[in-house]
Amino acid sequence: MFQDINVFKTAYAMATHAGKRQAIVAQNMANADTPGYRGRDIEPFAASYDRDAPRTAMRASRPAHINGIAQGGTEWAEVATQGATDPNGNSVSLEEEMLKAVEVKRQHDRALAIYKTSLNVLRASLGKV
Repeated sequence: MFQDINVFKTAYAMATHAGKRQAIVAQNMANADTPGYRGRDIEPFAASYDRDAPRTAMRASRPAHINGIAQGGTEWAEVATQGATDPNGNSVSLEEEMLKAVEVKRQHDRALAIYKTSLNVLRASLGKV
């Protein structure tokens, strides 16, 4: 009955996407002064969710995790950010990266809120409140 609850899969995917994007934003910020560095980003979660229309099984992070199904991690399409470049060829704007970092934090917080709310609904349905 509780083996395939899609809301938990979606919350997990949202949180994983936010973590991956935060790592890319941090890398962009770290290379803000590197000559020739091109800023990167990944596709928005909504676009990747729409692209994967036929829903796939959850992916395990280690053997015997999630009923023993071992699969690779989810990958999102990385793209080079478009925009003006500095005279040294660097395309990273620290202001834009800071705004992305705030957006990513909100996405991660949203994923956690969905997860917690879903757990509360599940507990309430089982009478474990």
